[in-house]
Amino acid sequence: MTLRRLRFVSIKSINQIRMRRIASAAQRPIGGTVVPNPGDTTLAKSGLTRKAPAKVAAEQETFALRSLQEAHEAQPRYSASDEELLHFYEQMLLIRRFEEKAGQLYGLGLIGGFCHLYIGQEAVAVGLQSALKAGHDSVITGYRDHGHMLAYGIDPKVIMAELTGRAAGISKGKGGSMHMFSTEHKFYGGHGIVGAQVPLGAGLAFGHQYREDGGLCMAYFGDGAANQGQVYEAFNMAALWNLPVIFVVENNGYAMGTAVTRGSAETHFHRRGTAFRIPGMSVNGMDVLEVRSAAEVAVAHVRAGKGPVLMELQTYRYRGHSMSDPAKYRTREEVQEMRENRDPIDGAKAELLKRGVTEDRLKEIEKQIRSIVNEAADFAENSPEPELSELYTDILVESY
Repeated sequence: MTLRRLRFVSIKSINQIRMRRIASAAQRPIGGTVVPNPGDTTLAKSGLTRKAPAKVAAEQETFALRSLQEAHEAQPRYSASDEELLHFYEQMLLIRRFEEKAGQLYGLGLIGGFCHLYIGQEAVAVGLQSALKAGHDSVITGYRDHGHMLAYGIDPKVIMAELTGRAAGISKGKGGSMHMFSTEHKFYGGHGIVGAQVPLGAGLAFGHQYREDGGLCMAYFGDGAANQGQVYEAFNMAALWNLPVIFVVENNGYAMGTAVTRGSAETHFHRRGTAFRIPGMSVNGMDVLEVRSAAEVAVAHVRAGKGPVLMELQTYRYRGHSMSDPAKYRTREEVQEMRENRDPIDGAKAELLKRGVTEDRLKEIEKQIRSIVNEAADFAENSPEPELSELYTDILVESY
């Protein structure tokens, strides 16, 4: 038999197999109804449809995937005491004033490299991390990381010293803005590679599971990183191994400068875990009490051993992607509208005033926060730079 004849037979056989598969697929149930082959009038005459065996299970699974969202919507705002709300307010204000000072130092040339500010997104880190066990649960994020460290109670002085590249910095002045790290506080970065922290977060969660210590990992990433392939590899493994991890999408709408509607086919990021049977939650990230309420639901689910959760926090950054970004992809009016009507700090302040907290007390808190931030800046400026010998340390875990 000639080679040409062999090729013809092979192609013909493949086509026959394909046609048989197509014919078989045509009889599979779609949405609970059996689709007949052309010319098959049996079902048409009877007027009957056959229920798909998996339909009930599918409906139950859909409910399970939506159950956390429904639990959050049943109680959308956390019932904080006055002292709790004051603490949230203080933390958010500290992040805001710290970031403003960092922006000033960057303008003066005291902070080099990249610098990504968290101004506008404060309610996300504060609301979520207030529901964690500090020093026990792990936190990992991308390069917009200053706010998450402050929300986890880390000293502003060592954070500012790291920003300015000083030896007293939390990473000895070698990490800078994007690569801060503290095993003592269970804060694992600070990562400059977009989306790289997500599989690492799954690994941290596996560590908690392996040690059986009852801890969990909160792994943050942005709407831009949500399109990275490694994110979905991490989702798959986390779901397969039932890992204690909360994946958090901080959706500030613009990634590095592209609106989500232009860069993502599915803009409802909390749905992205559906293919891996990970329940999702969509949360107003501009209200610290709504964030904390959602965090309570997610944390309870994970601590109960029910596996990962995907949370989408709808938030907004007032500044550009980094200090070098003029943010010409949006209007000033848009930013102003968010500042005036949805600012998380103003919202918490209004709530406190409504509860009877006086303006004088809030002014005193403002004064204290500014003092803390100024002290951090002075500490950083007066701290020495790392010795040149530090170039050769922290390269390997141990000697080989």
